[in-house]
Amino acid sequence: MNQMQKSAYKASENNTDIVLLSPTGSGKTLAFLFPVLRNLKKNVQGVQALILVPARELALQIEQVFKAMGTDFKVSVCYGGHDKKIEVNNLIEAPAVLIGTPGRVTYHVRNNNFDPKTIKTVVLDEFDKALELGFHDDMEFISNSLKGLSQRMLTSATAMDQIPSFTGLKDEKVISFLKENDVKPDLQLRKVMTIPEEKLDTLFNLVCKIGNKRTLIFCNHREAVDRISELLHQMGIDRETFHGGMEQDERERALLKFRNDSARILITTDLAARGLDIPEVESIVHYQLPPKEDAFIHRNGRTARMNAKGFVYLIMNEDDNFPFIKNDTPEENVTGFTKVPQKTPFQTIYISAGKKDKVNKVDIVGYLLKKGELQKEDVGVIEVKDTTSYVAVSRNKVNAVLRKLQNEKLKGKKVKMEVAY
Repeated sequence: MNQMQKSAYKASENNTDIVLLSPTGSGKTLAFLFPVLRNLKKNVQGVQALILVPARELALQIEQVFKAMGTDFKVSVCYGGHDKKIEVNNLIEAPAVLIGTPGRVTYHVRNNNFDPKTIKTVVLDEFDKALELGFHDDMEFISNSLKGLSQRMLTSATAMDQIPSFTGLKDEKVISFLKENDVKPDLQLRKVMTIPEEKLDTLFNLVCKIGNKRTLIFCNHREAVDRISELLHQMGIDRETFHGGMEQDERERALLKFRNDSARILITTDLAARGLDIPEVESIVHYQLPPKEDAFIHRNGRTARMNAKGFVYLIMNEDDNFPFIKNDTPEENVTGFTKVPQKTPFQTIYISAGKKDKVNKVDIVGYLLKKGELQKEDVGVIEVKDTTSYVAVSRNKVNAVLRKLQNEKLKGKKVKMEVAY
């Protein structure tokens, strides 16, 4: 455990309520999961711990971390866009830990799909973000339904002026690591000046100058994400998009491809600014600057971690005025850069089998190496879901391996395999 996790574990002893303030990427998930685990009791019926999160990807990520801890306790997730019947079935034999978004958990409470009175521990993760996204009423309803609570834990990447009374915090300990960074991130900010009519062209030139480095492009609106994505696609640049208006499986696939090096550009709204399991990026591009400094800081927190250097590019007009941008920020000239970045080394293959088919990573590696005749270095990150799997394969070997495996079986079963678009 790092120092922040140790401090949270110690402070939360004896069911003490805690507010944990720590930057994005510092390990808050384990910081609250260890105390949650300490509170769980075997052979107890009903949900014992509830973890509320503002985004479905964050719910799935926490579930993954909890499962990786290798406990005997059952965990379930529930979130908007997920099949309600599956969730209701999962709640019949109640999990010890339930992770969910406020809207969907409210639905299950209202429909008596589980008994909230058995819950002893509640975690409100990324609490400030949840309030920002408008979950106040749902969280208040849920909090008022938790009659048997022994401990409350709130986490946030920013300090809050006031915490709503519905949280029910009592004699809480505040653990703040927001100013505890021993090394200030080495962020290189650069203004990229343009005029409104040439903004998209300027972005294209900037992407060409950045090259094939891992890059997040932030916009304020979904429409801008889609528009930019289409432009870069027309220019022959591989990219993925991520925003709240996309279907759940599309969002998951976009993050997956960004993680496994099938794509090095992700165009997104502030939904990807924190809390998500995405790798370290070398460049942040603000195609549209956010109105508030907090959002600006969270976006930039995706780069320059662990003493690395990060570059932050601000696409701006002469008329733009943002109090949090210094006037002496150096300018970056991107004129004349038109060479499209190289293709990424990997491409993602979809396989129509997963955990429920008793397929695991070892099975897939064996399948690709023995029957697909790939070398170990040709196989990248593998992610196995319930009914599907995704594997990164060397881009120049994809077509050949798909041909070779056309009539081959995986664990005795014929599976569909294709490039994941």
